[in-house]
Amino acid sequence: MDRSILIKKYFEEKKFVESNIQSFNRLMEKGLQEVIEENKEAEPAIIPHNIEKFKIRFGRISVGKPEITEADGSKRTIYPMEARMRKISYSAPINLEISTYINDVQRENFIAEVGKMPVMLRSRFCHLHGLNKEELIKRGEDATDPGGYFIINGIEKLIVTVEDLAGNNFMVEKDSAGNFQGRFFATKGSYKIPHTFEKKKDGLYYMNFTRVKSMPVVIVLKALGLTKDEEIMKAISQEKNYEEVILNLFEFVEIKTKEEATDYIAKRIGVAQPKEIRMERTKELMNKYLLPNIGLEESDQLVKARNICKMLKTFIDVSNGTIKPADKDHYMNKRLRMSGDLLIDLFRVNFKILVGDILYNFQRIIKRGKLPSIKVIIRGKLLTSRLYSSMATGEWVGGRQGISQRMSRTNFLDMVSHLQRVVSPLSTSQENFEARALHCTHIGRLCPIETPEGTNIGLRKNLAMLSSISQGVEEEEIIEKIKAAGLKEPM
Repeated sequence: MDRSILIKKYFEEKKFVESNIQSFNRLMEKGLQEVIEENKEAEPAIIPHNIEKFKIRFGRISVGKPEITEADGSKRTIYPMEARMRKISYSAPINLEISTYINDVQRENFIAEVGKMPVMLRSRFCHLHGLNKEELIKRGEDATDPGGYFIINGIEKLIVTVEDLAGNNFMVEKDSAGNFQGRFFATKGSYKIPHTFEKKKDGLYYMNFTRVKSMPVVIVLKALGLTKDEEIMKAISQEKNYEEVILNLFEFVEIKTKEEATDYIAKRIGVAQPKEIRMERTKELMNKYLLPNIGLEESDQLVKARNICKMLKTFIDVSNGTIKPADKDHYMNKRLRMSGDLLIDLFRVNFKILVGDILYNFQRIIKRGKLPSIKVIIRGKLLTSRLYSSMATGEWVGGRQGISQRMSRTNFLDMVSHLQRVVSPLSTSQENFEARALHCTHIGRLCPIETPEGTNIGLRKNLAMLSSISQGVEEEEIIEKIKAAGLKEPM
């Protein structure tokens, strides 16, 4: 049997960097709009005296095809080879629909170019997409080049895949002192909030999140609306009564209402204000920063309480030896953040800066006694220069470095290897023996051989040659499908 036919057929449909290109396509089609939805309204602090309300709303976002603006102001299509030769960036304009409202009546509605987005070669937004071998050669391109990289100021740059612990996944581990600790990263949009569970020597269970440190879990449950002891026990387990929980309930038996529990939290975190303001601030803290992945409204509080009960049950079961502790090096507990995910982070932070800049310029002109058109005060170069800067230097949001790298072109294999690189965020100067070791779940996903010697060993890995990565799916889509299959919500 001639296996070369099979291999040839496979590579007609797939590329080495297929997953990375899919990730970038998803960013352009869905991701950018999601960021706009998160920041869809802006209100200036200073408005003219004769106006009660002024709002700026952001609507549809779209990205065009790569183009260049010449010195005389004319715009035309640009192909990657010209960008390389002329030392310019291969990018496309970002167009955003903006409307302003005075006292809820629309004043302006227009589409403006708010910046330029670097375009990944061979993605759906690249001019090379769908061209055959002859057409590619005509455009000065190597027909076997896989794409999956960017051109910034004429330099080929790629975004390395970052390996990260999966968000919204509760894990219980044993620390060096032999104590158990539960960890949960609540991830939603720009939120990534660590929650930790622990049992102290007094036999009580405590949890930490943002400003709330060492807060008894029972108090948090009561503040979320599970006020009866029986409700808490049933939410933890229907089958058996956990004696450990009874001790916790007995300790806080005098706190009977949601308000009392909220006030207890407010005093513990040191909110020194009148009672009404103190309660309001604590409620806002609970809605926004406690499990934001479930929801940010007060109506989501009971669901949050039930989830905390399930986490507490897992924590007790692991502590008692009923369940094994989680293995954080198991690839089930990891996620690979590809170019699309990393660019969303970058765009989200810089779009907020752009909105802040628009508001600042608007307020500055208002102080002079004029009411400006928003169209005039948008600085398109602000977003563009910040995106280019991160792509050029590799310095990413959150203080991470080396995310964007100059693509290695020593030979074809070296280039493919660089495009397939997976980097761990762990420090190279620390031992981290387990993280560096080859795990059985790497087989078929990551190359067991290709890793550097020295301080980077096991932290810098490469995807297996034929591995493909599935793209993230929205939770809502999965829940809808499970409900259609017959899942019923608890009463």
